[in-house]
Amino acid sequence: MFFTIEELVRWLGLTIFEICINLISLLLFTILLVFLYDPNVETSSNNWWMIFLPLFAGDALNAYFCVIVYIRSLLEMTLKFSLLRISWSGTFLLMTFLFKFLLCKRLLGQVSLDYSEVFAPLYILLQLIAVRACQQS
Repeated sequence: MFFTIEELVRWLGLTIFEICINLISLLLFTILLVFLYDPNVETSSNNWWMIFLPLFAGDALNAYFCVIVYIRSLLEMTLKFSLLRISWSGTFLLMTFLFKFLLCKRLLGQVSLDYSEVFAPLYILLQLIAVRACQQS
């Protein structure tokens, strides 16, 4: 009942490398989050930006990878594929980055947004993924 790698790549529009970067950054984020709430570990600060740093670094690495793929596909003269790929990857990265940024600001109390407003980029991204999955044959 699990998705295969091919289905995930096709539906999410991400490569295996991008999925690995996201999983590694999520693992590091989870470890830092556990250290924050562990009473036995003495943390120097309660800074959410440092805890979210692996997620932002993963987004930066994925953006760098997408730019490299875009330039290489332009050099191979596949203009339509490269424009579709960079638009989907840019939308995916923008929505996930915006969600993480708004969540971090909300946790620090710097903005007074409801959590439904913070999660709005993820809702939009899930709708786009659903449309993309329905278009696949």
